[in-house]
Amino acid sequence: MHRPCIDVVLLTMNDRPGEEAAAQACLLAQAGVALRVCVVGNGCTPEIVPPGAITVRLPENVGIPGGRNAGADALGAAGDPAEWVFFLDNDATLPRTDILARLIAEAEQHPEAAYVQPRLTGPDDETTPRRWVPRLRADRPGLPGTITTMTEGVVLVRRAAFEEAGGWPGSFFLYHEGLDLAWRLWAAGWTGWYAASIRMHHPLTAPTRHALFHRLAARNRIWAAYRSLPAPLIPVYLAVWTVITLARAVRGGGLRETLHGLREGWTTRRVQTRRPMDWRTVRRLTAAGRPPII
Repeated sequence: MHRPCIDVVLLTMNDRPGEEAAAQACLLAQAGVALRVCVVGNGCTPEIVPPGAITVRLPENVGIPGGRNAGADALGAAGDPAEWVFFLDNDATLPRTDILARLIAEAEQHPEAAYVQPRLTGPDDETTPRRWVPRLRADRPGLPGTITTMTEGVVLVRRAAFEEAGGWPGSFFLYHEGLDLAWRLWAAGWTGWYAASIRMHHPLTAPTRHALFHRLAARNRIWAAYRSLPAPLIPVYLAVWTVITLARAVRGGGLRETLHGLREGWTTRRVQTRRPMDWRTVRRLTAAGRPPII
């Protein structure tokens, strides 16, 4: 029986050994697929490594998108790269042994999709924060469909499409790298698919636990817009998100860091490579329910 091959990338900083061991155990228990695993030490030497896995030691923490790129590159350089790359947070778990096989099946049913996203829940298999639903109508996390962004830490991506899009935006370090990659995949003619019936688990943590959250989230939103949007849409998109971001910062804290990030993003935007999507892509995103101004 043919088993589809999947390359899997996990990042580590050796800071959550219990969660990493659990993530790797349920990954290795996946049935119906052939796995190659790469564990990337982001500024460290990985301490928990599955048998036969490739390891990459980065001399410094290059951020999540940069670390993921290093893992995908290492698996590709190892020869005979798989058609699919699965990016897995090291504290996420697969509650059933058929998760990856089912994701592949969903991808085969949607050949237009460059990436397939499971529904991410808390350990209770039910709670899904709005930020984990990769589309509008986030109050209905069980509704499958076409999506225009992604939840980066549990996503299956076609390697050919991933490479064509240039991989993750390494300079982002953290936050909104999924939006950037999704836009570039859509610009290349692909879509994304939300397989809401397939559930994975993740601790119910808040992004604000990271000290850099407010600054990097604001900065990277501007970088993503500059990199991918047609020039007339950039001020519209940024006006909408600046109002939203500032309102959230006033209500939830981090206003000073947010303002710093907005200023940094605007003054450094030109260091980013600009490849604006065409208007056909804008129309396709709009038809999918999310015009690139919201």
